[in-house]
Amino acid sequence: MWNKNRFTMIFSDSIESYIRRHDLLRHDGFYVVALSGGADSVALLRVLLALGYRVEAAHCNFHLRGMESNRDEAFCVALCESLHVGLHRIHFETEVYAQAHGVSIEMAARDLRYRYFKQLRQDIQANAVCVAHHSDDQVETILLHLLRGTGLAGLQGMKPRNGTVVRPLLSVSRQQILDYLAGLSQSYVTDSTNLEDNVKRNKLRLRVLPLLEEINSSAREHILHMSEHLQEAAAIVDHAVSDVLKAIRLDGDGYDLRRLASYPAPHYVLWHLLHGRGFNSTQIDEIARHGLEHGTWKSATTVVLIHQGQLYILDRESWETLPPMLVIPETGVYVYPAGTKGESETRFRLCVEDVTPDFIIRKSPDVAAVDAARIRFPLTLRTVQTGDRFSPFGMRGTKLVCDFLKDRKIPFPARRHQLVLTDAQGNIIWVVGLRIDNRFAIVPGRSQRALMISR
Repeated sequence: MWNKNRFTMIFSDSIESYIRRHDLLRHDGFYVVALSGGADSVALLRVLLALGYRVEAAHCNFHLRGMESNRDEAFCVALCESLHVGLHRIHFETEVYAQAHGVSIEMAARDLRYRYFKQLRQDIQANAVCVAHHSDDQVETILLHLLRGTGLAGLQGMKPRNGTVVRPLLSVSRQQILDYLAGLSQSYVTDSTNLEDNVKRNKLRLRVLPLLEEINSSAREHILHMSEHLQEAAAIVDHAVSDVLKAIRLDGDGYDLRRLASYPAPHYVLWHLLHGRGFNSTQIDEIARHGLEHGTWKSATTVVLIHQGQLYILDRESWETLPPMLVIPETGVYVYPAGTKGESETRFRLCVEDVTPDFIIRKSPDVAAVDAARIRFPLTLRTVQTGDRFSPFGMRGTKLVCDFLKDRKIPFPARRHQLVLTDAQGNIIWVVGLRIDNRFAIVPGRSQRALMISR
């Protein structure tokens, strides 16, 4: 005969063992439980309370299932009142958010949920947010990753801890959770959409996994064991990949693809580097094939730029933002605005000084001194453009600015943001921070006044 009390104790002990093994929670900590009202999250709340952890619950009403959504919220309120647990609630216009951001309803709900949990955790100073993913969820996640195309990271599935999100139930199955709740005579709500065979995860749950278990009754267990082994192996692989990336790292967030080619499994190193930045397997394959050529590839958030065997990873918003231009009508103080994310504004000061016998030009990349008599306002401060040419001070003839920057070992992406100061005719006066033009240089004994430019 089934002993309910004994089963609930065994279940609780197994969860506590898993928590300790992965160092997920501490008994002197404070945690938020993501509570939907479904069996999984209700079991998570009950077992953590039974184990003596200090928790509060958080419920999101996404308003996606009409009266069911309000029913779920009411259930969570009643449950937390009966357990004397604090409950935080929030309502979302999920469909509006999805349409505004061009994402699916599922992705919108996920984004809203985790953004709220992150803010709530900070507001109430909780140590972590506990979510109720279990071993069946893990199996489905691994299979979904496999079907989409994945590598070592995807085959590991969900990790017990992901930053401040922890998953204490990953070691138990859905059926064990239901048995635990039955042992407590604890009710829960059922999401009708979970029973509908209309989305990928539910197709796996209701159709594919039963077929796999017909082929091998231990299919789930084997998939979970593979995940655990790969999580251990990944620690070794990640360490090795990190060493390779350090060895091929260039200045300016770049990587030397020629050096990468000399290491084992260069394609995997590229995958490791780019997959988490939104690039899919097809894009990464293409980047690997054209690694020593020129090219630009984009994901939703990132730009990969390859130039002469060097790969650079750039923020897409910054890359696609048009650089600002500043017109300087006369001497004074001017602020060049921050053109891209992560940059700060730059203050430029222009003034005129007499060139006396004891006049000294300070050697600094932040200062330029030019012959004021040769300067024609208004000046323009802008980024370098294709075809820009100047006569570098101390050199004969003219040189393309892009070639000058290359000779100075300026990383390719940084050249795009290099500032130049030009006169009213468009002649380059100063490649900012690097070199003035010969035509505007101060000539000892001849120049009488200097235009001093500093930043």
